[in-house]
Amino acid sequence: MPMPDAPPAEVVALAQERAGRRMAKDFAAADGLRARIEELGWTVLDAADGGFVLEAATAVGKPARPRADAHEIVSVLADPAAADASVHWLVEEWPQDVIRGIESFRRYEAGLRVQHVVVDVVGTDPTLWPDGVEVLELAGDAGWAAARNAGLHRSVGEIVLVVDGSVEIMGGILEPIRQTLRDPNVGVCGPFGIVTDDLREFRDDAGPDVDAIEGYLLAIRRPVLLEVGLFDEKFRFYRTCDIEFSFRVKDSGRRAVVVPVPVRRHEHRAWITTPSERRDQLSKRNYYRFLDRFRGRFDLTVAGDPKRRDRRGGPP
Repeated sequence: MPMPDAPPAEVVALAQERAGRRMAKDFAAADGLRARIEELGWTVLDAADGGFVLEAATAVGKPARPRADAHEIVSVLADPAAADASVHWLVEEWPQDVIRGIESFRRYEAGLRVQHVVVDVVGTDPTLWPDGVEVLELAGDAGWAAARNAGLHRSVGEIVLVVDGSVEIMGGILEPIRQTLRDPNVGVCGPFGIVTDDLREFRDDAGPDVDAIEGYLLAIRRPVLLEVGLFDEKFRFYRTCDIEFSFRVKDSGRRAVVVPVPVRRHEHRAWITTPSERRDQLSKRNYYRFLDRFRGRFDLTVAGDPKRRDRRGGPP
């Protein structure tokens, strides 16, 4: 029997409930509702404006799109480089932010071969993406680090950039980053550096040497990424994952360096829209994961051991 042109009221109600669950960041419930919608013969596509479109899963030329598990993605990280840079994006919400970021990069690529990889965990309408972008549609709530790693496995660039959708570049940034990473002593770089005196509180710092590069825009060479490993997948929320990653890079004997490049940071909506109590809970949990591994590792910090600083009469 052919599907009707318009979805039935039950499907619309489920899609509306799913939209509310996504707004509340309850992705597990949202995925369950998506599955119920698909069982009824419909596919829900999330639009860039925050709404959704319902399509008949059996419509000609529009089958339900399969969504991969994060760990099913085939890695090409060990293959020979086939581009100058790979730029990685993650869509947990607000695909329009990522589209803005990709378009800003393309304005300033200056003839470089740049691969853009988008990991989409919310089922964005695929027609929204710019041409030439590799899109990975992942099933379920993979978690921030696992979703990022799925995209990183697809890297074919000599250098790899992890970029947040809140970032828009305002000039040529790839060449300064490439030049910085040509120094074998530099492991990770980017425009947003932070330092700490006590491994508890971190603050912004202009560098050049810092303790960590924030994940708003973080760059590394592919061989170093293979050596130190990808993001720790226990980090399902993004906070502190970039610090833990930077400390692993520094533990390999390399530097974390600030590269002053022209970028604009828009509102970080994943932070703003997460309820403060939930945000604090997730942030604290991630911080202790970091501390469990790097407690007392002041040798990896710019400031050094506070006991030695005290003997010298204060910080250097």
